[in-house]
Amino acid sequence: MFAYVVKRLISGVLVVALVSMAIFLLFWYGPSSPAQTVCDRETSNRCGDRIEIYERTLGYDNPVYEEYGKFVKGVFVGRTITVASNEYECTAPCLGLSFVTKQPVKEALVDRIPATFSVAIGGAFLYLLFGIPIGVAAARRRGTLTDKALVSSFLFISSIPYYLFALLTWLYLTITFEIPFFSNTGYFSPITEGPWAWFSGLFLAWVALGIFGCTQYTRFTRGAMVEALSEDYIRTAKSKGLPTRTIVYKHGLRAALVPVVTIFGIDFGTLLAGTIFTERIFEIQGIGWWSLQAVQNRDLPVVMATALFSAVVLIISNLLVDIVYSVLDPRVRLS
Repeated sequence: MFAYVVKRLISGVLVVALVSMAIFLLFWYGPSSPAQTVCDRETSNRCGDRIEIYERTLGYDNPVYEEYGKFVKGVFVGRTITVASNEYECTAPCLGLSFVTKQPVKEALVDRIPATFSVAIGGAFLYLLFGIPIGVAAARRRGTLTDKALVSSFLFISSIPYYLFALLTWLYLTITFEIPFFSNTGYFSPITEGPWAWFSGLFLAWVALGIFGCTQYTRFTRGAMVEALSEDYIRTAKSKGLPTRTIVYKHGLRAALVPVVTIFGIDFGTLLAGTIFTERIFEIQGIGWWSLQAVQNRDLPVVMATALFSAVVLIISNLLVDIVYSVLDPRVRLS
């Protein structure tokens, strides 16, 4: 197990390095120089010949490998960043300075993690709270009218694009029906400072994520449970006279959870990496909303920071899923 974890961590570091290189090269050789963006913003759209000054201070007249080396060095030991005639100290791990705010990207990233984490944990909780029990209930009633109604309704919901589903949820509950509880959405305060403000501001986003996400968990759980309940060991348990509840939840559900855990680990990592549509529609200034703004503003340091954060989160979530495999299914062994 230890050797497997070490091997996966090493491969994860390589993946993060490749992601950082790809993002860096895309902006470096892109059709529009980030130096032009910074220069236009600094000089009120009268950049002119000063573009050369900004390209020199930002390092765009140096070889790409040299500037990438500076970025990597800053991640480990920090560095001094010069923009025009101004110098900024960036402590390790230095992810650069935002071209828009001139503030360290690391601090802004840390400030936005609680908002994204709050959205992710609430949505993921509703995924499992509704998806797994409904899937088990449908599997136990396989072929009945209840089973067909559940599968059909959830298939209809999942066929709607999520951004449209979330937008309609917000429009109907806040504008059409004017429900006061849903009138204000957003991340207003941490749970430790204002539990009610935290809950009320995020609840509608959780509802949209939860209803839409639980549809696929219902289908996955139902399919896995149908397969598990048809195994030989289930028939053996029935022949021994074990209670139906014990057979379904102790033996069948444990086996059925293995593929569900795979999907959940990836989905939860994706939620932590930033839910762009959810945060944009419900005005939650988390990592997803921040990355969208950065792409629109061609803010290279912020884009790189969010991409690296997403890569790290997904790598860790996949590693944890593999480890949980061996706990849920003794037949799985990691080496």
